[in-house]
Amino acid sequence: HLRILLLLRRDAYLSGKMFTFPQQTSTTEVRFTTQRQDMRAVTVCLRSFTDLKREHSLFSLALPTGANGFLIIKSAQSDAFDIWVREQHVKIEAQDFKLNMWQSICATWDASSGLIQLWLNGKPSSKKYTSSGHSINGPMIIVLGQDQDSYGGGFDTKQSFQSFVGMMEDVHMWDYTLSPCEIQGYMDEHYYPEGNVLNWNSVEFQSVGRVLIEEKLRACN
Repeated sequence: HLRILLLLRRDAYLSGKMFTFPQQTSTTEVRFTTQRQDMRAVTVCLRSFTDLKREHSLFSLALPTGANGFLIIKSAQSDAFDIWVREQHVKIEAQDFKLNMWQSICATWDASSGLIQLWLNGKPSSKKYTSSGHSINGPMIIVLGQDQDSYGGGFDTKQSFQSFVGMMEDVHMWDYTLSPCEIQGYMDEHYYPEGNVLNWNSVEFQSVGRVLIEEKLRACN
């Protein structure tokens, strides 16, 4: 397949923009760069819009030591998410995920306790244990649109069933756990601190394949 690479530098301004992934494919992705190589806590927030009923990847952070450094997967089970931290997995259930609607999603993890929590549209999940005592450490590759099965890759036609189709925006990542009030601010699109690892408003990224950068969808006044 022909892979078309577009590199946008830090002056790329994504505020008011969204990524559109219009088709199921193993050759489309958005890749972020960061200089951070050690995190003892993580918060990832994003907004997604899709009609997919199948399993699909929302956020994939891989390390040389393992592809599942921090991974958020929407399960084929309509009310469930799968979250991976340092190759350890938990399932978060009883989530009110709706198709063809914007979903605000935040996931937090702390190495000291090993606890994960998922927030969906302002509602927190039960906290669950996954991995404690060690940080997410090493050069990180962060991908939207695909699930990395190896460091920076592993996408093939057989894995395209996990690819994301839809729209995504407001992707932020922090090296600490946001407070419930800060997460609620993100959910409400009100005040919240911009990500200090990934900041949607000032970020370096690569887009590969048919990924469109469009204006956010907002209701007319």
